[in-house]
Amino acid sequence: MPGTSSGNHRAAKLYPMILPSASPITEILSVAVALAYTVPAAVARISARATRAWLLLGWLLHGLVLGLGLLDGTPHFGFAQALSMTAWLVLTIYGVETHLFPQLPVRWALAALGGVAVLLPLAFPGAPLHDTSPWLPLHLALGIASYGLFAVAVLHAWLMTRAEKQIRLASDAHAGVPLLTLERLTFRFVTVGFVLLSATLLAGWLFAETLYGPAGTGPGWRWDHKTIFSILSWLTFAVLLLGRARFGWRGRKAVRFLYAGSGLLLLAYVGSRFVLEVILGRTP
Repeated sequence: MPGTSSGNHRAAKLYPMILPSASPITEILSVAVALAYTVPAAVARISARATRAWLLLGWLLHGLVLGLGLLDGTPHFGFAQALSMTAWLVLTIYGVETHLFPQLPVRWALAALGGVAVLLPLAFPGAPLHDTSPWLPLHLALGIASYGLFAVAVLHAWLMTRAEKQIRLASDAHAGVPLLTLERLTFRFVTVGFVLLSATLLAGWLFAETLYGPAGTGPGWRWDHKTIFSILSWLTFAVLLLGRARFGWRGRKAVRFLYAGSGLLLLAYVGSRFVLEVILGRTP
């Protein structure tokens, strides 16, 4: 029957996408990581020391899961792996910052983010990374690092907005990290993230043929959704940093540009791969 044949075709198309490719050890460790992250996120009354211990355990196991995924036969990469690596990097930076600024809140939100992100690759294994270009690991590492730094910048911008609101409402204005410190940290992360994003785009332009196969002569970008959104995000961050340097942008205007640029960057790789892998059921 035509309807049955069409349904079987769609099922066959979706099945490889949702079939986990991880080893049993990686699956068990991923669940253990999610449980370790869940404790500080779900338990209301837990001491700061216990929270740090559970987050450290989850972070260590999360790093082990990522390492095993890269070393286990043919590694897979997709939107889920990108989010998992980004979450781990955000938690890494957060762990370093809490030693400098113990007042930093949002432990429960980051723990929940890590718990969800580490489980995503089990459901969406991504595409296998075959032996293609020696520049591909560098290209991916630069891209993930820029994702992580901009994610941390967004987190600090949210804390900065909340601190401004507390000051306007005169409600415990001295709690948490000082507003000016949050502002400096936000723009430092934006600056370093912008440098790494620039290096990612430059590598994509110089080594496009090596990274993605011959599509023309000489260097140049492969003009797809990922490249277009990446360049738009780069332009948005460039305007933000220029406005900060020339006109002293701060507050809501700066935060809006940061959110816009980060949203475009999220669409560039994670959004494009999500559409391909989940909605269209294809691997690039």
